[in-house]
Order: sequence, then structure tokens, then C-alpha cells
Amino acid sequence: MAKKRELFFFKNYFRDFYASQSEKVKKKILWTLRVVEDLDQIPELYFKHLTGTDGLYEIRVQVGSDIFRIFCFFDAGNLVVVGHGFAKKTQKTPQAELDKAHKVKAEYHESQRKSY
Repeated sequence: MAKKRELFFFKNYFRDFYASQSEKVKKKILWTLRVVEDLDQIPELYFKHLTGTDGLYEIRVQVGSDIFRIFCFFDAGNLVVVGHGFAKKTQKTPQAELDKAHKVKAEYHESQRKSY
């Protein structure tokens, strides 16, 4: 089956988050990333646009009662740029995490401008 989207892991933001997780959580994260890559229409349970965030999305992972979010955004075509993740402890996404996601997105776009 051909992939519908390509994932690009920018710098070490995602890798650092992933490395700090248990094996069970890592397996669920990998499974969810495959869903994002492979499905035409991704259920909102796993992938959701964050309103009012200038193109940010969250990849949503739940293992038991633990909830994790991984920020990402689209670049040219079907390229999904994956940023940092965090364990979600409250209903509302913490502003500090949103600020970091915007910073990562701006840093990515700046690095793309420099490479042209």
C-alpha cells in the first residue's frame, strides 16, 4: 500500500520525546504514525487540526489512561513535519507547549529558506 503522507522528523524534538517513553507507549506511537502515513482520511481520534494555531495539528496517542500529543504541520504536498511531543495532563493544551510548537514551526521554515 502506498503511503498517503511522508513524515519528516525535524531536528531531535520528536526523537528526544520518543526516547523517554516506555516500550508500550513507543509501540502505540509508531502504530499511530503509520495511521497518519497510510490512511486517506485519518480519524480525528488520531490526528486533529488545532483551531486558531496557524496550521498546527496534533497526533493523538492514548495508552490506557495516559494521553500524549505530538505537534506537527504540513509542508509542500503531503509532507508532515513532526515536531515535539508531550504527555497531556489537563483538558486544555498548555500554552507553553503551543508556544514551543509555533517556535519549532518557525525554526523549520527558517531552515527551509536558508537551504534555497
